[in-house]
Amino acid sequence: MASFVQRMIGAAKLNVSTYEDVEGDTSATGQALAVVVMSSVAAGVGLTGSGNLSTLLVRSIAALLSWFIWAFITYFIGTKLLPEAQTRSNVGELLRTTGFSSSPGVLRILGVVPVLGRLIWFVISIWMLMAMVIAVRQALDYRSTGRAVGVCLIGWILYVLFAVVLVRPLF
Repeated sequence: MASFVQRMIGAAKLNVSTYEDVEGDTSATGQALAVVVMSSVAAGVGLTGSGNLSTLLVRSIAALLSWFIWAFITYFIGTKLLPEAQTRSNVGELLRTTGFSSSPGVLRILGVVPVLGRLIWFVISIWMLMAMVIAVRQALDYRSTGRAVGVCLIGWILYVLFAVVLVRPLF
């Protein structure tokens, strides 16, 4: 069994066997949550810089909640609306794989880099999306990467609509 750091590196390298490993390891749920927390804090720092601590906290919590919401929407779409014949999964498997797909997100702390911060943030976001597609494909036992892309895209659109319609007015 790979160490926590090895799993994070494997997930960031888009290594399919790493995603298979965490999918089947029920003890890795806490590790997946830790990855998401680290990625969320990095996102908060990357967006806030050395600014206000309360802003950092709010943005970090928002990033964490975003992952939970997107993961649950993706699980529902992938297992109930668009499953393949061999799709067998549970929420834990999807949370573990998508949690580790947040591994590149720890680099979002580099968003504080002057001038290049936004570009770095964009590149890391694309990297994380690619990792999410692999995580979904493996957790849902899809043969088709295209289906995993579709599930992630639909889930993301629904999540954004949810955020814009229900959450944004609260701020």
